[in-house]
Amino acid sequence: MGILKLTVNGAEHHIDAEHTTPLLIVLRDHLHLTGAKYGCGEGQCGACTVLLSGKQVRSCITPAGEVAGRPVETIEGLSQGATLHRIQQAFIEASAFQCGFCTPGMIMATAGLLRENAHPSGEEIRSALDGNICRCGTYSRIVKAVAKAAGGAERV
Repeated sequence: MGILKLTVNGAEHHIDAEHTTPLLIVLRDHLHLTGAKYGCGEGQCGACTVLLSGKQVRSCITPAGEVAGRPVETIEGLSQGATLHRIQQAFIEASAFQCGFCTPGMIMATAGLLRENAHPSGEEIRSALDGNICRCGTYSRIVKAVAKAAGGAERV
């Protein structure tokens, strides 16, 4: 065990964990940030997506020791107090989820996309979210939500 110094959602944390512990486990079990979900555990489904230095990563396969000194952002850090982030609001308005299990990962992948490309095309949206699986199949509404959050037309 060792002490990991992590910056998550702008706050510094000192965690007693192995450097090889998956970031997802540190977030959920040590910091009680349960928005990122454990899906496949292999980095294939996207349910655990968070932003690391502004880029989306799969927290289930990212060793916590590798993120020290770099900012981590989770779904819990996206909103400002009680005010939802525009991406979160767009997902609600577009009814872009049913069970909601994939939603935090989809939203964080969207945040990463929109930071790199503020006005993505429909194809760019689909490409950026390609690795995120929605078992309910609401992909068309998710794409509409992302376009809405980007300030684009709801029909993509």
